[in-house]
Amino acid sequence: MNYVDNKVKDIKIAYIGGGSRQWAWGLMSDLIVAEDISGSVYLYDIDYEAACCNEKIGNNSNYAEGAKTSWKYFAVKTIEEALNGADFVVISIQPGTFDEMYSDVHTPEKYGIYQSVGDTSGPGGIVRAMRTIPMYEHIALKIKECCPKAWVISYTNPMTVCTRTLYKVFPEIKAFGCCHEVFSTQKILIEAMEDILGLYGAKREDIKVNPIGVNHFTWITEAYYNDIDLFPIYREFALKNKETGLIRTNPEPWMNEYMGSREKVKFDLFLRYNVIAAAGDRHLAEFCPGDWYLKDKEQVKNWYFGLTPVNWRKERLVERKNEANLLASGEKKFEIVETGEDGVKQIRAILGLHDLVTNVNLPNRGQIPNLPWDAVVETNAIFRSNSVVPVQGGEIPEELYPLISRICGEQEMIVEAGVTKDLSLAFKAFVNDPLVRLPLDDAKKLFDEMIENTKDYLTMYKI
Repeated sequence: MNYVDNKVKDIKIAYIGGGSRQWAWGLMSDLIVAEDISGSVYLYDIDYEAACCNEKIGNNSNYAEGAKTSWKYFAVKTIEEALNGADFVVISIQPGTFDEMYSDVHTPEKYGIYQSVGDTSGPGGIVRAMRTIPMYEHIALKIKECCPKAWVISYTNPMTVCTRTLYKVFPEIKAFGCCHEVFSTQKILIEAMEDILGLYGAKREDIKVNPIGVNHFTWITEAYYNDIDLFPIYREFALKNKETGLIRTNPEPWMNEYMGSREKVKFDLFLRYNVIAAAGDRHLAEFCPGDWYLKDKEQVKNWYFGLTPVNWRKERLVERKNEANLLASGEKKFEIVETGEDGVKQIRAILGLHDLVTNVNLPNRGQIPNLPWDAVVETNAIFRSNSVVPVQGGEIPEELYPLISRICGEQEMIVEAGVTKDLSLAFKAFVNDPLVRLPLDDAKKLFDEMIENTKDYLTMYKI
């Protein structure tokens, strides 16, 4: 890297999962509007053709209207080529195909278990973790070998399990997991201010929050806009919308019947515990006892969020592939659509170009004192020159502790099962999950069927 006139040039970013047709394009958009950094992005993916396609798209992105800098993109055939000498590593992989994910999400439905996402918690999240952990072990060892001083940004779900695995394998790694769920809640707090106070013009970054918990089951214990305590405003907003949920006149484009919600689960949890649940309803529901929000499809409908079918994801993938071909050929121009993610801001802060406070997933070194040491937790962290320091978030409130500690313990057990390749231990975590409300015999049948459906990725496990 070279520092010239308050700009950093010749940065090398390794992108593991560089054939991505969503996250990679978002990173391209965010990079080319950051005028004080430039360099190269090396794209590695087991689907080399997809990485080659993104190489063309990335290089085309430099000519997009509004681009303020330029980056060179290279598709490579080996992970070593991507990682050698990297300053930053971005990991965003799909662990397996959508066929395996179909089993994760839909096989449990035969036993009356419904999952709205199925990638973090619940039976689907656990089985997904079993095939993801060996992949992350391999990536961690390659980082240790090729670029041990690189900063590592992980976006893959289940995020807690993935981040914990990186540290298990390579304790000195400089890695953190990034998730945008808290950002969405900050935006809802802005909606509450606008509705209750008639106060307009706030940006997400203006809403200062204290998040604590585990990824996708994160909670906000403090929220302020300037000197305004937002908890009383949010309470009034939640009470106002608790029956119908939040009906938006202009929902964001991604809020379709499968991905959107009316935030009714979020409001219900706040009114139960007086702490703001800081993830989307689709995720929050999966961490709670199954009868609360996911008992059956009718109950889900009454709570106004969606079950995301994997067939819809498959159809969307076909659309994305077609779009990728058009972008790569130049038939469709690359348009800058900033993601709202903090990844590039984090890179710039680590390079010393500004300071940043944002929520990330890191091993617990006391930032949440009443959760286990080293378990990966989500709190704020301070980003500055070559430094990421977690912020003391405080203890999990007593009324929430049984819910969060159970999940945290389950996640620790899953990681241990993954690194020791012990499916019997994985099953113990499986039956402990709040969605798996089955007799032991039925739980074992379901577990065995799901493992069979993903066995091609589990050849290293003891059966």
